[in-house]
Amino acid sequence: MLHHLTLWVPDLDRARDSWTWLLGELGYQADATVVGILLFRTEGGASLAMEQSPDMVPGMLYSRFRPGLNHLAFAVDDDTRLEEITAGAAEHGWSRLPVDTHPIAGGAEVIYLEDGSGFEVELVAPART
Repeated sequence: MLHHLTLWVPDLDRARDSWTWLLGELGYQADATVVGILLFRTEGGASLAMEQSPDMVPGMLYSRFRPGLNHLAFAVDDDTRLEEITAGAAEHGWSRLPVDTHPIAGGAEVIYLEDGSGFEVELVAPART
């Protein structure tokens, strides 16, 4: 079982705006007890942390095409919830990517979002029956 995942981000303030909204929509709670890190926890105990990378060139964005993390995939309850989250994404710094299928999703409904730093998130709802 995954305990936590830490992402190095280019700008912690920019990440705070977009990720706090999205992870809140997905049931994560922000934990402000750790200074200098964005930390989000689930009731089940898994955590997602973000730290500002000290190894950044001004203007550099994350690239999911380089070796390393390609994207994070989150399960949502159903396609209605998927559309609700997608509808609010743009006003919170997320852009929808044109991809709508992925072989790992196994026929599920999927939406891909990208934040202002280039991180991709896949939202997966169960396949319609």
